[in-house]
Amino acid sequence: MSVMTAADHRIPQDKALGLIEPAAYADGRIYETYRWLRKHEPLGVAEIPGIDPFWVVTRHADLLEISRQNDLFHNGDRATTFTTQAMDRKVREMMGGSPHLLRTLVQMDAPDHPKYRALTQAWFMPPNLRGLEQQIRVIARAAVDKMAASGGRCDFVNQVALHYPLHVIMSILGVPESDEPRMLKLTQELFGATDPELTRDAEALGKPPEEREFDIGVIIDFSNYFRELSERKRANPTDDLASVIANSQVDGQPISDLEAMSYYIIVATAGHDTTSSSVGGAMWALAQNPGEFAKVKADLSLIPALVDESIRWTTPVKTFMRTATQDVEFAGRDVKAGDWLMLCYASANRDDAVFEDPDTFKADRKPNRHAAFGYGAHLCLGQHLAKMEMRILWEELLPRLKSVELDGEPAMSQALFVNGPKRLPIRFELA
Repeated sequence: MSVMTAADHRIPQDKALGLIEPAAYADGRIYETYRWLRKHEPLGVAEIPGIDPFWVVTRHADLLEISRQNDLFHNGDRATTFTTQAMDRKVREMMGGSPHLLRTLVQMDAPDHPKYRALTQAWFMPPNLRGLEQQIRVIARAAVDKMAASGGRCDFVNQVALHYPLHVIMSILGVPESDEPRMLKLTQELFGATDPELTRDAEALGKPPEEREFDIGVIIDFSNYFRELSERKRANPTDDLASVIANSQVDGQPISDLEAMSYYIIVATAGHDTTSSSVGGAMWALAQNPGEFAKVKADLSLIPALVDESIRWTTPVKTFMRTATQDVEFAGRDVKAGDWLMLCYASANRDDAVFEDPDTFKADRKPNRHAAFGYGAHLCLGQHLAKMEMRILWEELLPRLKSVELDGEPAMSQALFVNGPKRLPIRFELA
């Protein structure tokens, strides 16, 4: 088989631009782009002015293979989330040459990654989570009671889906309930910097889409909050995740301020935002598909399958970037050391080579080998907690939910890194 170079596989400019347009992730056009790429250029190069060229990985098999080979495809060598050349220069100037504003598990490679992952891993494993099930169920029941009190109409995202996972993760982290609105607002501003309704920097919306990225001020605000929390947890440790982070050591030394703040921020944001997106995505799909709702309602043993399908269907984390560490022939392409690759998880999760009728929501889909949690060493640390939260919420809600339908226009957030439902008006009847 002949090996093709990047020059042989340039993606048409309209398709390349579609990959970085936040609105395309809100209105669903991104899936049309993905379908075209999987068929015509499943591993091609996007060349866009002001942005370093990057390979676009759209097939399920290729995404898993890259994710599996952590020595060959690094997380930390270049920006792990999509960025422009101008922003990359700005970040490197601020961070002493590093391409990362934060240094979370996502930005780490071995040997650091497994060491830092081990600090909190036990908290997110099933044996520990089983001890939290009753506490989470109480929170879920309260969320359903609040929904019931809304009188048969509500914005499910803003009244239920956002707050339930937020309260769960903040309880585990050790953030006071009174601070949860602040945590939610900062999370939405962090992930929604390119969304007109969620950004804190309205002036930035006048810039081209590719120039609207993370708001550095949000990271500063997060860090200031968690620095104070960390000082309290070092002085008076309690049985929570914040105390673990505040007092963590790696190789016999306390972790740095940057790494501690990064740890707090990823737990406090990814720990609830992706779960709320999947919960909202499930309700949206059930409201649009009465047959699927009836199917799960009649057989509650399908709830775990519903959870997995909602995660596949929504795929809250749309993209991550990787960097090749050496020249390699991959999927018939000549990838060079230092090349940047965009992993398109939402495309992998609609790949018809893996999923039958992938653009249809099937609450009982089995098997469901979605890639929404990643794969390999960077498999999502919180996947078990996320699935447990969703399972418990549906176990509490579905027996009481007699019917549900849309009650207005739902909306997705405009973002190409993390996105999901931001508004979901529904009309429902409870038992």
